Amino acid sequence: MSLCLAAGALAVSLGASEITLSWRHSVQKTLWEEVWRDTPAGLVMAEARIQGSGAGMEAPPEARLADGFWRWTPQLPPQREIVMRRSGATADWQICSAGRCRPMGDYLPPEADPVILRTCP
Repeated sequence: MSLCLAAGALAVSLGASEITLSWRHSVQKTLWEEVWRDTPAGLVMAEARIQGSGAGMEAPPEARLADGFWRWTPQLPPQREIVMRRSGATADWQICSAGRCRPMGDYLPPEADPVILRTCP
């Protein structure tokens, strides 16, 4: 299984079954990351982590501080797809896999919005 990014008629395989999505909050400038895995049941968030809190970015009570991030495993059911928006007012999403991070713009044009993360067909 592999994950894909799709926008309109464009679809790009990420060549990985697990990725980390990361972005910086537009006001707090705090880094937020989510680890997503492709499973037979759907997309599962394996971990969420945030460097700090504020402006609606509070870590839940079960989060634990490790390596500079508040980390926890969200209790979400498997998802069919993840919809990401690109406003242009903030830095682009980062897609990380196998220890390498690249901006979403390396995969899809900057004007591609919304972008969908899903299992490749």
